[in-house]
Amino acid sequence: MPGVTSSPKGDPSGSTGKGRPTRTRKEAEAARRRPIVETDRKEARRRDRQAAAQERQRSQQALMSGDEANMPAQHRGRDRSFVRDLVDARRNIAEFFFPVALILMIVALVLPLVMPGLYTSMSVIMLVVLWGGILLCVVDSLILRRRIRARLTERFGEVRRGLVGYGIMRSLQIRRWRLPRAQVRHGEDPR
Repeated sequence: MPGVTSSPKGDPSGSTGKGRPTRTRKEAEAARRRPIVETDRKEARRRDRQAAAQERQRSQQALMSGDEANMPAQHRGRDRSFVRDLVDARRNIAEFFFPVALILMIVALVLPLVMPGLYTSMSVIMLVVLWGGILLCVVDSLILRRRIRARLTERFGEVRRGLVGYGIMRSLQIRRWRLPRAQVRHGEDPR
């Protein structure tokens, strides 16, 4: 119809213009371009440190809560979670031995100062206890090794490289200090 102006609402296609011309390719590339070396290096370093600190915080929180998606790469995966649960479900000799060994070492440092005559007989007893505890930890680790290999083969069909060592190293830590935190109680079946 002559003389009638169409409004955006009356547009039969239902689309309106964006109100500005489209950028040229040259303008779009220039807008994306940034220098290889930052002009304000201190600010860039501060931003990088802040981003790294946030990532560490997120990873630490995931290790405490058991959030698999945000854990560091060395702790992710169904098989690693299974190995953790397998180790956490049993009582390991090392988790009891290391506190005893620490106490014995402190006694070995203090005893010569307090009772020098008793030191030689006590040192022999302490050596026997320490070496006996180390031997028990090795035997327990060998038993755990066989158990981890058998259960991984049963559940996943194969034992990926590094999983057995991951489980043994976890068994050598005191349960309270393990990260990621234990998700099963003693005696429970792995998830």
